[in-house]
Amino acid sequence: MKKYIYLLLIAAATTSANTASAQQKAYEMMVDGVKVIVQPSGNDIVEIQTVIKGGVQNYPANKAGIEAMAMNALNECGTLKHDKNTFKNQLDKISAAVYGVATKNYSVIKVNCIKTDLDIAWPLYVEAITIPKFDAKEFARIKQDQLTQIKAADSDPDNAIDKYADKIAFNGRDYAKDPDGTAESIAPLTAEETKNYYHSILTRSRMLIVVVADLDRADIEAKVKGLLGTIKQGAPFALKKSFFRAYKNTFSSENRQLATNYVEGVTSGPAPGTPDFDAFNVAMRIFADKHFLDIRTNNGLSYAPQSWFSVGSTSVAKFSVSTTEPNKYIAVFDKLVDRIKREGFNNAEVADMKVTYLTGFYYKNETNTAQAGSIVANEVLHNNWKRSLTLADDVKKLTPTQVSDAFRKYIGNIVWVYQGDTKKVNPILFTNGTLNKADNPVSH
Repeated sequence: MKKYIYLLLIAAATTSANTASAQQKAYEMMVDGVKVIVQPSGNDIVEIQTVIKGGVQNYPANKAGIEAMAMNALNECGTLKHDKNTFKNQLDKISAAVYGVATKNYSVIKVNCIKTDLDIAWPLYVEAITIPKFDAKEFARIKQDQLTQIKAADSDPDNAIDKYADKIAFNGRDYAKDPDGTAESIAPLTAEETKNYYHSILTRSRMLIVVVADLDRADIEAKVKGLLGTIKQGAPFALKKSFFRAYKNTFSSENRQLATNYVEGVTSGPAPGTPDFDAFNVAMRIFADKHFLDIRTNNGLSYAPQSWFSVGSTSVAKFSVSTTEPNKYIAVFDKLVDRIKREGFNNAEVADMKVTYLTGFYYKNETNTAQAGSIVANEVLHNNWKRSLTLADDVKKLTPTQVSDAFRKYIGNIVWVYQGDTKKVNPILFTNGTLNKADNPVSH
């Protein structure tokens, strides 16, 4: 084990040195009012991501999914110059990809190709962003596909419980909206309405462009100027961040005919860019391991218990489990949280997780696409794209006290949701807790 940790430390140190070198070369520039961040890649792949900020803050609840439909249409409905098949065929000839993705915090329109093929892929990318066709026939097809996917997602219990948790925990907030939409919000959408919506959010004030590639600065600037030429400045925009706190434990349930029962809890987490963020991130990763050990290995209550830090403009901690014995689960969960709050995390746990976290971070960010995604998330959510390059140093400085205190500070009252056989769960155990209850048989 010690040898394994040592090898991880060497890997993290080596990657950190490489990152420090990359940081010297990475730069930002303003092009016609839009921030452009460039990370030289050291390879022949080009990854360019154009970001439209806002996500679920951009539309009302009854239009949830409209941005996702717009992003899908950019690739699936053709452009004013090329129909869908011609557009895709030209990209296929050079093995390039152009596509859009919508999330809760922003949408991203990506192009990925070989450097020598950029002059072919770039004009198609510009077309997709600036003159998408929103063909009515093709739009009807992708809308039907989206409705089918929504139905399939609802039939997946793991996905369904997470969406239910968001709906309950964030009731009345933007984060309650599902960026994929619902059947009720997607069905009435038309190609024309979605087109108008897309052009309303396609403004320089909402945009960010990230380039991970070895390209000449003047060439990047010229290409971006061409892209932005027909895009209006728009009103000033800033992504709103909000803090989530449950003022008491709550329990909501839906009776569903499932093979087992599903439980998910939502509680506070620090906002991106705040001092506690990295410490809490490490704390939740240690807790996830302890949660898994206690719930599955030690008590056999679930096959795949999970805990994670869900990061966004509203950041929260989540706990999820599928179990036939939900009452026993909450008893074990309460004891685990109570023990950690009393004892904290020890030096070895924190040291090991810092290495594991950083090694995993760099391993996942080996590709140009992943590096661009990391820069995007850090710039939009943390207002600091350089964090993706300085993370190793930031995390290495964390102490066990900081990590333990972050856990104690944010893990408090929890919004619990449940789907399954409601006769098998006692809501009082989730709302009142299971510790120090003499009349509660599962607390002993």
